[in-house]
Amino acid sequence: MTFAQIIKDIEKRIYKPIYFLYGDEPFFIDEITDKIAKSVLSESERSFNQSVLYGKDTNMYQITEMALRFPMMANHQVLIVKEAQELKDIKLLESYAEQPLNSTILVFNYKYKKIDKRLKVFKTLAKTAVLFEAKPVYENKIHEWIETWVMNHGLQIEPKASMLISENVGAKLSKIVNELRKLQISMPAGQTTITEQMVIDNIGISREYNVFELQRALGAKDKPKAYRIIMHFGKNPRNYPAVLTMGILFSYFKKLMIYHSLKDRSKNNAAASIGVSPFFVDEYIRAARNYNLRRLVQIVSIMREYDMKLKGVGSGETDEGELMREMIYKIMNA
Repeated sequence: MTFAQIIKDIEKRIYKPIYFLYGDEPFFIDEITDKIAKSVLSESERSFNQSVLYGKDTNMYQITEMALRFPMMANHQVLIVKEAQELKDIKLLESYAEQPLNSTILVFNYKYKKIDKRLKVFKTLAKTAVLFEAKPVYENKIHEWIETWVMNHGLQIEPKASMLISENVGAKLSKIVNELRKLQISMPAGQTTITEQMVIDNIGISREYNVFELQRALGAKDKPKAYRIIMHFGKNPRNYPAVLTMGILFSYFKKLMIYHSLKDRSKNNAAASIGVSPFFVDEYIRAARNYNLRRLVQIVSIMREYDMKLKGVGSGETDEGELMREMIYKIMNA
C-alpha cells in the first residue's frame, strides 16, 4: 500500500491489526503513526487503551502479551512500538502475526536500519499486516511532492514558490512540512495560494540572493549577476553552505544533460524527464542553447574538481567562498 492509501483507509476507519513501518524516510512513518494515535480512539478511550513502548526497553514477549489483551470500553486498543529496530527478538513477532487480534492495532516504527526481508516473519507480515517501506522522495520529485501536499490541504502554490522551497529548504520532508505549515498559518484570510513573495518573506530567502537565482543566472550566462550572487554567498557562508549550493547546481547541469539526450522535447515530456514543473521548461530550453553537451561534460568535470577541493583535497589554504567563486568563473567561461 502507498502512504496515501494507508492514510485514506485510516480516515475511513479501515484498520489492519498490524502496521510494520520501516525505511529511510521517517516523515512517512511518523505521519502514519500520528494519524493512528490521534484518530482510532477518542480522547477518553486513550487513557485505558493506548500505549507506547520503546524497542530498547521491551521485548516481543511483553509486546505480544499486551497485544493479546482486549480493549476496555472501546472497539480497539492501540499499541505503538517506537524504535522497533532496537528489538533483539523481532523474529518472535511471526507467531503473533499469523493470527493477530483484530481488536488490537499494533504499530511498529522501524527506522534507520535495514531489515532482512528474507526472514519468515516479514513474509507472514506481508499476508496479515500493512508492511510499508518509507522511501525518500527523489530530489527531482520534491517540488511535485510539495505541490501534492499543498493541494491535499486545500491550497495552491505558485511553481516558483514550490521551487524556492525545494531548493532552499532541502529534501528533508519534515522540515519542508514545518515551513509549509508556517506559510499556511501566515496566509491572509481568504487567500488560498502560496506565492513566491510569501516564501521569501516567511522562510528567510532573499529574492535576489538564492540558489534558484544563481542557477538562472548561470543558465542565461548572465556573468555580472552570477558573480554578484556567489560573492554574497561567500560573505554569508552560514546562510549559503557551499555543499548545498554545489549539490543543487550539479543537479541543474545534470538536468540540462538529460534534456540534450531527449528525442521528444515537447514541454510535458521534457518536464517529466528532467523532473521540473512545465512552468520552468522554457528556462531550461534557453539554458540548453547556451550549453551544448560538450560544454556540460566539461562543467561536470569542473564541479567534481571543486567538490574535491571543498573536501580539502588540493585546496591548500583557499576558503570555501574563494573556491566557489573560482568554480563559477570556470563554469561561465566553459
